[in-house]
Amino acid sequence: MKKTDKLLCGAVIILALFGLIMIYSASSIWAEYKFNDSFHYFKYQAIFLLAGVIIMYVVSRIDYSLYYKKANLILFFCFILLILVLIPGIGSIRNGSRSWFGIGSLGIQPSEFAKLGLIIFTSKYLSNSNRFLKSYKEGVFPILGITLLFFGLIMLQPDLGTGMILVVSIIALLFIAGVNMKFFIGMGILGVIGVVILIVIAPYRMDRITSFIDPWSDALGTGFQIIQSLYAIGPGGLLGTGFLNSVQKHFYLPEPQTDFIFSIIAEEFGVVGAFIVVGLFSIILWRGIKIATNTKDTFSKYLSFGMIFQMIFQALMNLMVVIGMIPVTGVTLPFLSYGGSSLLISMISIGILLNIARNRN
Repeated sequence: MKKTDKLLCGAVIILALFGLIMIYSASSIWAEYKFNDSFHYFKYQAIFLLAGVIIMYVVSRIDYSLYYKKANLILFFCFILLILVLIPGIGSIRNGSRSWFGIGSLGIQPSEFAKLGLIIFTSKYLSNSNRFLKSYKEGVFPILGITLLFFGLIMLQPDLGTGMILVVSIIALLFIAGVNMKFFIGMGILGVIGVVILIVIAPYRMDRITSFIDPWSDALGTGFQIIQSLYAIGPGGLLGTGFLNSVQKHFYLPEPQTDFIFSIIAEEFGVVGAFIVVGLFSIILWRGIKIATNTKDTFSKYLSFGMIFQMIFQALMNLMVVIGMIPVTGVTLPFLSYGGSSLLISMISIGILLNIARNRN
């Protein structure tokens, strides 16, 4: 057994602890107003972080080959959860999406589990189907069909951001597996057409596109969130305004502890704080790729790459939204944003990576 990848583990723990501190800073004003308790969000995230660290340690000690054996069962379980959350009375609506199982003040988001479950299943599928991948009918279309089924269930919630992360992650795995390049050109064209259709049929998505192109055309409506995000990042300068000194968290930026927490980080810690966050994600990416390239069996290679790509792609999407490079998607920043489901799944993914690193020879 190899020693734990200390760089990977350290970067994750630092990010998660920094995220916990910033959740308090970003949410204290809102929490005091809504719950008469400035530590409300901090306390719930601290519980999930403690549970996440324990789960990460336990998972890092479980042989990753277990996921190969149970991949079908894991996928079926995720499928059932995605069905159940759509049923009124079982799934609860938050921010306009029926994406949650509500347990008191806590919420569990099954689409987060589905993202990891599909990566595990696809890794097993690709490790057994390399000889079929030149045939779209026998090798590619079956896994694409399952992916689109999960995407469809997530879109019924609706949650375009999570659905996009899920689909792009599987496409990336197919690319790594060596599927013909012509396939990706065709998929790219179909993907653009599909996204356009999804935007056209949902007025709120068209509003997000309009606000992305010109936020000031509706500064108090659809463009409000991105404008306030930029107003947070701009004054941060090199070193920021200082911890707890954010202005935008004072009821300007809506719920800044979630999707737009990076805006508060940039405001309070400036360019230096932003680069530290990006640097820590870069370490996670580097160690994840290192683990994927050094492992010996194809299942763990695909699994390592799939999990690390999914995590980093989600982080990139969040950061691009915050700085106004793409329309608002509603995805969280891994390890930093408030949200128990996202944090737990990220910790489980890191635990699996640590186990693969320990067993890679």
